[in-house]
Parts: sequence; structure tokens; C-alpha cells
Amino acid sequence: QVQLVESGGGLVQAGGSLRLSCVASASGRTFDNYAVGWFRQPPGKEREFVAAISRSGGIYYADSVKGRFTISRDNGKNTVYLQMNSLKTEDTAVYYCAADRDPSYYRDRTYDYWGQGTQVTVSS
Repeated sequence: QVQLVESGGGLVQAGGSLRLSCVASASGRTFDNYAVGWFRQPPGKEREFVAAISRSGGIYYADSVKGRFTISRDNGKNTVYLQMNSLKTEDTAVYYCAADRDPSYYRDRTYDYWGQGTQVTVSS
């Protein structure tokens, strides 16, 4: 079982930055046994892939965030980060982190464990 808690969301002006954190507690297994993905759900829209990092550190991004967002992990702290720079109003969404041992990185339904989400609002 893995519990995930996101933090770091908030209100920021367009062009600004935020760093989201996803802290995991995993009973029976170490955190580095899990891949972690970030997804977001904009208002009135379906949840979409943002970024993912594999167990071995492989990294994947949605085209819409490439060059602006950076995903990283610190296994010693059981934490995955999402650094978001040059934020746009269209980045406004609830951001979720998710974990699984072997997900299809871009597909949310392949992740077993989810956090509660953190709101990111980008104003113009």
C-alpha cells in the first residue's frame, strides 16, 4: 500500500513558478520500487498526463509542458517534485501524483495509487 500527499499548489501569476511535492509512504516496499506520474484535471475537462519518472529515473513529459516543467525524485526523502516554470493560464488545474510499480506512464488508469490533489491557479 502506498499513500501519497501532494503539496505546493496555489495562486500564481502567468509567467511565475511553483514547485509541487508528492510525498509517499509505502508499507513493505521502498519508494524506489515505484514509478510516479503527475496528472492534472483542468476545470470542466478530463484528467490528463503531465509528467512521469520511472523507477530507474527515466523521464516523460506531455508536449504541452516540455521545456517548462521538470520532474525529479529524491528516493531518500520518498518525494517526487514537479518544478513548474513559465506558467500559463491553461496550466490551471488540480494536480495529482500517482504511483505504480509498472505503469503505462501516460495512462492514468494504469496507476494504482493516487494522492488527493493540489490546486494550481494561474492568473493572467
